[in-house]
Amino acid sequence: MIKRYSTPEMVEIWSDKNKYQKWMDVEIAVCEAWSLEGVVPKKSLNKIKKNANFNVKKIEKIEKIVKHDVIAFTTNLAEYIGKDSRYIHLGLTSSDVLDTAFSLQIKESGDLILNEFSKFLITLKKLSKKYIKTPMMGRSHGIHAEVTTFGLVVSNWLDEANRAKDRLEASIKKCSIGKLSGAVGTYSNISPKIESRACKILKLKPAPISSQIINRDYYADFFVSLTFIASCIERISIQIRHLQRTEVLEVEEPFTKGQKGSSAMPHKRNPILSENLSGIARYVRSNLSAIFENIPLWHERDISHSSVERIVGPDNCIAIHFMIRRADNMLKGLNVYPKNMLKNIYITNGIIFSQNVLIKLIEKGLTREDSYKIVQRLAHQAWDSGKNFKDLLKSDSEVSNLLSSNEIDKAFLFDSLKKNAQFILKRVLNK
Repeated sequence: MIKRYSTPEMVEIWSDKNKYQKWMDVEIAVCEAWSLEGVVPKKSLNKIKKNANFNVKKIEKIEKIVKHDVIAFTTNLAEYIGKDSRYIHLGLTSSDVLDTAFSLQIKESGDLILNEFSKFLITLKKLSKKYIKTPMMGRSHGIHAEVTTFGLVVSNWLDEANRAKDRLEASIKKCSIGKLSGAVGTYSNISPKIESRACKILKLKPAPISSQIINRDYYADFFVSLTFIASCIERISIQIRHLQRTEVLEVEEPFTKGQKGSSAMPHKRNPILSENLSGIARYVRSNLSAIFENIPLWHERDISHSSVERIVGPDNCIAIHFMIRRADNMLKGLNVYPKNMLKNIYITNGIIFSQNVLIKLIEKGLTREDSYKIVQRLAHQAWDSGKNFKDLLKSDSEVSNLLSSNEIDKAFLFDSLKKNAQFILKRVLNK
């Protein structure tokens, strides 16, 4: 478990105490279902519910001898319940308890992540609205392309985050399943009715079919949804890292009072938060390989998946929960520099307006090929010589014969940008 990045709520979900509690919840739910069938006397059920308890350390001590975690658990549980413990685990196999409880942990941790991610979406929405009219340089291949707005950049993050939330919600629903069908999943010593009733008590749905385990593609779907969140956050963090570079400095991570950036260079303010997020995203993605390896198991079951899930389950949930919190706090405290954004738009001597000029020449009757050659020649000249692109256009005979000075000036405006940006934001928000 990656405790360095843990949050108390998530750690508690994946603690041994909560794991055994979920096991006990499953066992008691099955006893309740049996009681409705008249197999477990009502009096015995009440004693089971009243006395059921466990001790983590005692379970560990028993497991060292029996070498079986579920047997160690039921043995300890019986010590608290007494003679009515004969109804515990009736008709079940270990994976009935393990998998159904794992689903409960997935659901619990998924809901916690979903709640945190919903807060993150609100932060993105606020940032989008605040800066939707703030012009900044759009870049492709890392090179200046055309003007966009910082609000549109954030809206793009928001749109992706919305899809990540949809995937998470769908995967939580998909993983809210139980399996209480006994050894190899044939209901040989338990009935589908008991499974259905117990799952209803646990607020789960019975798996349509299972072997001795719940098929692992269900859980893989959940961890895939977490990986989409990790990659979504990393995309944001990478862009912030680029925009914080000294030569750019359009945004900057929060730098708190007393914080130090370098042991050698007192002036440094490094993008450590977003770099950290990139690193954790790599870890989360790498674990996905093991999750997919869990799907093809031997016949009706083997337990090669178990050791993986004991690590990846808590680690990825803890990591994602931490990532969302860190990203949210980073964006809430983000320093945004509109003046630098505007300055950077013009550092290439106006060549970023080349497409505007290209289109105006086409509108005058030139072919696209001829227009492209003229504009590219003058744009490269402006870039190589450091001369103003607009001045070169006005002094060039091929251009000035077709475009007036006023028409050239209009090609260097981005007045419609704000209107279009608001239209796009509205579309994202409505979605």
